Amino acid sequence: MVKILKNKGILSFRKIFFIIFLLLLVPLFGFICNAAIADDYAPIFYFEGEETCFPVEVEYHLDNSDLKSSDIGGKTINYLDNRLGTGNDGGIITDYQSQESNLGYTVYYYEYDDGDNKVIQYWIFYAFNPGEHNQHEGDWEMVQVVIPVSGLKWVGYSQHYSGQRATWNQVEKEGDHIKVYVSRGSHANYLRSFSGKLGIASGIVGANGKILKLNDYTLVDITTTSWYTEEVLWGELYNPGYLTIGSDGTPTPMFRTDMYGNYMWSGVTWGNNLPQANDMVFILELFMYHFMTIFIILTIVILIVIIVRIYTINKKYGLGPRIMSLLYIDGFNLNTIGNVLCILGLILAIVGIYSQWYVVSADIISNVITGGGGTFDLLVIDGSGINMYMPRPTGTIPLGTVIFPFAAILIIGVILMLLSTFGVHKSKKLGTKYIFRGIRFIVVIVILIFAIIAIGTFSGVTGDTTSDSAIFISNMLDSISSNPFGGQLSDTITQNSFFADVQMHWGLGSGAIILLVAGIIMIIAGILEVVPNKIFYEPKITEEEKKTVIPPPAPAVKKEETKKKKESKDKFCSECGNKLKKGDMFCPECGAKL
Repeated sequence: MVKILKNKGILSFRKIFFIIFLLLLVPLFGFICNAAIADDYAPIFYFEGEETCFPVEVEYHLDNSDLKSSDIGGKTINYLDNRLGTGNDGGIITDYQSQESNLGYTVYYYEYDDGDNKVIQYWIFYAFNPGEHNQHEGDWEMVQVVIPVSGLKWVGYSQHYSGQRATWNQVEKEGDHIKVYVSRGSHANYLRSFSGKLGIASGIVGANGKILKLNDYTLVDITTTSWYTEEVLWGELYNPGYLTIGSDGTPTPMFRTDMYGNYMWSGVTWGNNLPQANDMVFILELFMYHFMTIFIILTIVILIVIIVRIYTINKKYGLGPRIMSLLYIDGFNLNTIGNVLCILGLILAIVGIYSQWYVVSADIISNVITGGGGTFDLLVIDGSGINMYMPRPTGTIPLGTVIFPFAAILIIGVILMLLSTFGVHKSKKLGTKYIFRGIRFIVVIVILIFAIIAIGTFSGVTGDTTSDSAIFISNMLDSISSNPFGGQLSDTITQNSFFADVQMHWGLGSGAIILLVAGIIMIIAGILEVVPNKIFYEPKITEEEKKTVIPPPAPAVKKEETKKKKESKDKFCSECGNKLKKGDMFCPECGAKL
């Protein structure tokens, strides 16, 4: 009996041990499964060739930072101030690059399931953000894969305080590993290696630098860290006492939000508010990415054609004494006035090309701007493209740029027009060139106005439409598109501890008005050249043309002389003057003997 009890005791002990072992194994098994899922979709990161900072373990930043705090709007903000440098120098980058090979590369992942979707987020930390339009210590960016219970997978890529959503079919992949193209400096994430030229992020993207695949970096579950629940900014405050978007360190992933206050940690909610990727936009981005190359090639081809044409004309007919027909300025006449007006129009056009074409500015009184307020240019369209800015405590910070070489296109057009006036000997042909150039100047501004009108279509795609800032943005876009030539809008924005009284002003800039005037002057100059249809000089005749010239008809005088000679052969009676026939011996009229 004792032996049996012992055996039962032993069996019971083994069962209890086995149950405990299983209980310990389940979390471990779950961890292994989660890691496997994170591995399956782990991104492939493509960096631009001049990138200086790469995904790094946060301990590098923690070991070199001091925890500080600042009271902002009645709330204590904690932030990590890196001792290696500031947001205005390259000290952090220099130190990071000296240790890059030892630090290796780290990517954090966070996975959750809301019952309808499984979400896998990949969080990337960079020691410094030397962006084109923002610069600060510590930068967190993220990409995510969303796997619905029913329906197709989709992704969300972060781009500063916004991002982009795409269907699974729109994502470039190797197997299930999504490809992420990282913008130089700003670390915004893009779906294509040629993206970034459109949109407020304005990134410099490429696949010509470092490539990091799963085997190249360590994948860490962010929930196993000791800091992931700490609400802190991972970088210094640009101006302690104020929050400055684009210059302060970014928050811990759990507390990071987009511009509408949506927490990125809640991936489905955040992702649903992102703009949807569009295949047609990809084509446009590809064109924009290669635009300058295409533009340069076309310009060179056109220049070669014009130079060959000028050479051919000079060889055959000459270019005239002034070579450039624009320089035929002689006396006070329509042609002279036309050429003088053309020169004036071109000078004005050059001034207009390099001036502001459209400006949206704001008078802002806010609790986060030093001195209480100021006047800021928020949107400027000029020859370099579209430039957007955001108010900051001591001025503005570039928010984004749509780079487009309007100025280069117009200047090249002016040069080509001037070259095309070489050897033009008729004022009518010259005037036609002036008119078409003037129309082109005006068309640029007309297109600009239509583009301003079209921005009203974006008022309904601003994501969250309930916050004061979103409502203000929507109203602003509607107002500008409804009154593209100019207007103003006043409103008060409040969000959390932030408030601002804003008065918007917008309208055509001096550059647009100057270009319009230049275009009108060029058209008038062209009309003054066309009306008189003057010949500036007589072109020379080639040897071939001399051989093909038809001899002129004989003068009318020679015909009369021939007729007289013919008439002189006729005979007449000397007595009565009667005309005689050939062979007459006597005049049939008077009978006189001939």
